[in-house]
Amino acid sequence: MDRNHDESGSWKPTATLEALRFRAGCLRAVREFFHARDVLEVETPVASSSGTVDLWIDSFEVKSHLRHQSMWLQTSPEFHMKRLLAAGSGPIWQMSRVFRDEGSGRWHQNEFSMIEWYRPGWSLRDLCAEVEDLVRELVPSLPKARWMSFREAFVERAGVDPFSDPIAKIRQAVEETSAVVPALGAVDRDGWLDLLLVSRVEPGLGEDQPVFLWGYPPSRAALARIGDDQGNPVAMRAEFYWKGVELTNAYDELVDPAEQLARFQEEHRARLGMNKPTPPIDHGLVEALRHGMPAGAGVALGFDRLVALAMGADSIAEVIAFAEN
Repeated sequence: MDRNHDESGSWKPTATLEALRFRAGCLRAVREFFHARDVLEVETPVASSSGTVDLWIDSFEVKSHLRHQSMWLQTSPEFHMKRLLAAGSGPIWQMSRVFRDEGSGRWHQNEFSMIEWYRPGWSLRDLCAEVEDLVRELVPSLPKARWMSFREAFVERAGVDPFSDPIAKIRQAVEETSAVVPALGAVDRDGWLDLLLVSRVEPGLGEDQPVFLWGYPPSRAALARIGDDQGNPVAMRAEFYWKGVELTNAYDELVDPAEQLARFQEEHRARLGMNKPTPPIDHGLVEALRHGMPAGAGVALGFDRLVALAMGADSIAEVIAFAEN
């Protein structure tokens, strides 16, 4: 059948009008929340000549036929927002459309809505308290969140110490849970930890009480500062889980330009080595850090996921007007 004349109903929205009205109310509440706290709403580009080189996040590449070059759709507004911080913006936030080249599913879409905000001078704990405040605006009955370290979560939920146990023990824990185990190298500790995180740690995490999972291995620092947990170096980042769903990723932001450039270069080489599409390094962010971005904390929150959980929906497709199958 000609798709243009498809009478199956595939043209219809995936969300009901009632759900879309609920979503609009959530967006209004978010805007009022930040307005009341004097956080400036900003807008930054969706497409850029550079992009993230994070090994675990894949960007969409688009071609400019006029400029004869590639552009990259943003996976997060982070880089441009940090340039605003370096320019003296003070606390800022935005609701943005972001794009990630990954499979769609119950809690994933290639295109989705993200709330991102930054608090100069704030600690990671301060910002995460504000995350709770924002979520509670939409879900007044939200219980107080528990702070759980990466190590605690793995020991408690998988019986493995992610920092000290041998890779063989981590692999065994994965194999006991997963019917299909990908072929990973015997020295790929991060890979096995990721599989164990997905198969044993994340499912049901924060089901009854929200959880801030913090203190990731330094190799998972991304754009976060390296700190200390009981004498062990850890990435100063925290992810907020509620009802088994990851809602946010918060950083005590890295502001050292040399360290940031070194991480970008390492990730860039790793992507090339894996034959992954590799955007150019964003040197604009590095220059902004050299100029002097204030120390502070920042966070990204999946708005579609939050709306779905607040409404009691089974998937984000129920709160997105036209979700991809």
